[in-house]
Amino acid sequence: MNSHLFLSSSLKSHFQGTKIASILSAAIEAVEPGEAVSRFVKRDQNRLVCGDHLYHLDQYEHVYLMAFGKAAQPMSSALVEILGNHLTRGWLVPKHESGEHDPRLIIQPGSHPLPDENSLKAGEMLLSAVESFTEKDLVFCLISGGGSALVTAPYAGVTLADMRELTRQLLACGARIDEINTLRRHLDRIKGGGLAKHISPATLVSLILSDVVNSPLEAIASGATAPDPSTLQDVSEIIKKYDLENKIPDSILNHFDQQIETPKPGDELFARVKNILVGSNELAAQAAAQTACDYGFKTIDLGNAWQGEARDVAKTLVEKLLTCDQSPVCMIAGGETTVTIQGVGQGGRNQELALAAVPLLADLPDVMLVTLATDGEDGPTNAAGAVVTGETASRAQALGLNPAEYLANNDSYHFFEQLGDLLKPGPTGTNVNDLTFLFRF
Repeated sequence: MNSHLFLSSSLKSHFQGTKIASILSAAIEAVEPGEAVSRFVKRDQNRLVCGDHLYHLDQYEHVYLMAFGKAAQPMSSALVEILGNHLTRGWLVPKHESGEHDPRLIIQPGSHPLPDENSLKAGEMLLSAVESFTEKDLVFCLISGGGSALVTAPYAGVTLADMRELTRQLLACGARIDEINTLRRHLDRIKGGGLAKHISPATLVSLILSDVVNSPLEAIASGATAPDPSTLQDVSEIIKKYDLENKIPDSILNHFDQQIETPKPGDELFARVKNILVGSNELAAQAAAQTACDYGFKTIDLGNAWQGEARDVAKTLVEKLLTCDQSPVCMIAGGETTVTIQGVGQGGRNQELALAAVPLLADLPDVMLVTLATDGEDGPTNAAGAVVTGETASRAQALGLNPAEYLANNDSYHFFEQLGDLLKPGPTGTNVNDLTFLFRF
């Protein structure tokens, strides 16, 4: 990705600005969907190396491809090029169908963020396709964020309306997202290892681009090809915990009564399944760190599981920078924060984190904080994040901008817009959550 797209006002004027833009660009390039696939899959004639596994393509009667998620098309394009004439057929479920595609590929767009009839069609398309798979076939699944909405296949008797009502009730009672996903995985024939079960006994290789903090395989696109560690007992306890017995649709309770369990870790079907994480927040951070190191920065990994209120995370991260006595240093934190909206302004979690850091870095020399949504779109805005230096507060004051007032109104976008310090690289075509960079020069 062109690093110049990341140059904000402060980066353009800073003596290390172009290098910092290159560090941001390196993070995105490392998890670009097509590049991510190409990095992990290599072919030499009939020999195909996927991660640390070797497959002899001439030993299989058919080679199939299934892709679903927001990155389905770029991931599949890369794999089609690698496989060449070895590919028999493929089925894609992107968010939107775009451009020309290989005639061997059948495309059925789904719906995101909420599943609809197209998502049901996509689910039936995949389940119909796998009926002909045998132990002599090799199947690739390319999975990325958004897959759980784009593809859905509820069990008989459970409708989309029932699923929506379940979700509404769970959210209303304050259920955690992992609890919601536990119930969803037990209601869908594809989720929670269901697709792997249907593909068996064929050999399955899943290439996964993670948009989930810490990248648990069962949570990425609802873990279609991964073993499900949650159980029907967990489902029962969640229903009791939130007193949902008389609130959720009877069709869902009736299905749970049938005791249809998802495939578990250790299930023999996974002996023929290889799940490979080809892109994640951690991989993006590692690529950025390597580039920073090449530029002479000492790099410090702050981890990839930062969550919580954006303004609170800002305080903790800035404290880490201010207590670091090394320079030049680049500290990198990954994760996904949240924002409790109390105002009527415009912004996103990355911009809000940056805005909360403005008074904390005020008038400090040789420091900088940069936030980055790896998909290029932070919240409902066209910005990926923002840049803060020790001069940001004084520059804002000169323009009559009060950071505290903008923060109270959740209006981080318009604050940084007036300073020219929004990052606007445009949509990146990938998504591995967020990164925050803290520099001391």
